[in-house]
Amino acid sequence: MKFEIFVALRYLRAKRKQTMVSVISAISVLGIAAGVMALVIAMALETGFREDIQVKILGTTPAVTLMRSDGGPLENFDDLLDKIGHTPRISGAAPAIYDLAFIEGDSRFQDATIKGIIPSREIDVSDFFNRIVEGDPGALDDENLPVPGGAISREYIMIGKEMARELGVSLGDRVKIRRPMGKITPVGRTDSWKTLHVGAVFETGLWDIDANWAYVNLETARRLFGFPPGSAKVLQFKTDDLDEVAGIAEDIRAKAGENFYVTTWMEMNRPLFEALNLEKKILFVTIGLIIFVASLNIVTSLVMMVMDKQGDISILAAMGATPGTIRKIFMFQGVIIGFIGTVIGDVLGIGISWILDRHRLIRLEAEVFNIPYVPFHVHALDVFIISATALLISYLATLYPSRSAAALDPVEVLRYE
Repeated sequence: MKFEIFVALRYLRAKRKQTMVSVISAISVLGIAAGVMALVIAMALETGFREDIQVKILGTTPAVTLMRSDGGPLENFDDLLDKIGHTPRISGAAPAIYDLAFIEGDSRFQDATIKGIIPSREIDVSDFFNRIVEGDPGALDDENLPVPGGAISREYIMIGKEMARELGVSLGDRVKIRRPMGKITPVGRTDSWKTLHVGAVFETGLWDIDANWAYVNLETARRLFGFPPGSAKVLQFKTDDLDEVAGIAEDIRAKAGENFYVTTWMEMNRPLFEALNLEKKILFVTIGLIIFVASLNIVTSLVMMVMDKQGDISILAAMGATPGTIRKIFMFQGVIIGFIGTVIGDVLGIGISWILDRHRLIRLEAEVFNIPYVPFHVHALDVFIISATALLISYLATLYPSRSAAALDPVEVLRYE
């Protein structure tokens, strides 16, 4: 063990005449531990929110969406896919139609986003069918599923769990879908109704989707919204590199032509993720002030230690210890305090975050926060940055006291001992 570290550890051990210094050192350790623990938990909370929402969004939303600039239908979309070709980093593509409509149960109704899909191709761009909690995941493929009463329905709908609860319907029940604008006929505009049976209920974990989205077969959506046969409203793409999704989207748009435009999942959810990133930075700064305040106790304890150990410092200097050696003794003393507090804070922060996430102890109003509980995801990089910051602040707190100790004149001190 290095001489400086050995002396620093000896000085940190409590003695009766140094009780106050030891108490201040203990408070410093607890303060840094509290700050580090709070930062670890706060960063885990923000990371958990972002990752949980991102996974659930990408489970039901394509990474890139292509559509016509004028909003018109994409006719012969397979030809358009051939034109786009094998764009690098695209791992799947599927057509879709979605629009707003009114959906009505036995006694209640609400507006909803109706999305028409081809199930065999939708699985290439999302894991939606893994979110089915009731019913048949193949309901949109099978046109002859039996319903209560022995009747045969040829068209089915998949609705979210929250929507089913709001409408008061369950598997096999009938729902009516009305196109808001209706159809124009020789006698004027008329309502366009379609009766479907609930073939499955899904739960994505995002309240907005579970309460406001419904899925039907693409052909059903065409008839409901007046799209021509063989057409779609958008083409959806899945990518294998979410960080480069903007560049991939631009490649798709360039190959599709000037009459098309693209959106990405990041653009559609930019306000949410920018708010989460800003909040994470603010939390880091504000809670980091706890560590800064705790470091002031390190300054206090080291200054008091220097005053108490003036005789020892003078003897060490008289025996040949250089100012650099004396400076290192008190630097190591402060860094050791910071290190112990950081380790304790890391252990407590990681442990508490794991317990909170494992048992989902903090529940939320899904209607407000879009998810039912607070997730906590601890990342090693976050813990490293927090620990490095705490140790840096602890080191900076040692500069003044250690410099004062190294500047003591041993002759003057020993003269009055």
